[in-house]
Amino acid sequence: MLMFTLGRVLFGAYFMYSGINHFKDEKMLIGYAKSKGVPSSRVAVLLTGAMLVVGGLGIMTNINVGESSMLLLLFLIPTTFMMHNFWKTHDPAHKASDKAAFIRNLAFIGALLMMI
Repeated sequence: MLMFTLGRVLFGAYFMYSGINHFKDEKMLIGYAKSKGVPSSRVAVLLTGAMLVVGGLGIMTNINVGESSMLLLLFLIPTTFMMHNFWKTHDPAHKASDKAAFIRNLAFIGALLMMI
């Protein structure tokens, strides 16, 4: 039980940290989102930042874990395919980075499905 709690806290903290960075690195992330063709990039970055913070906090505190996991899935599924579409990238460095992020996000999706 202790290990599950520790794992849940660390897992949720990852998403909280990512969400906070959406606000700290807002301008950079807006530019990245624009480069990937995300409409209303500023709104998207701020909204997804809030989703990450709320979802991560829910998992960390064991409050509404199912709903928090669903919220994070609503973020991760489109983000994984829109932002980390390595199959469209020709630059080897960007392709490797996007592929690693894509695979990481698939693992996170799997973990969130288990949390539900």
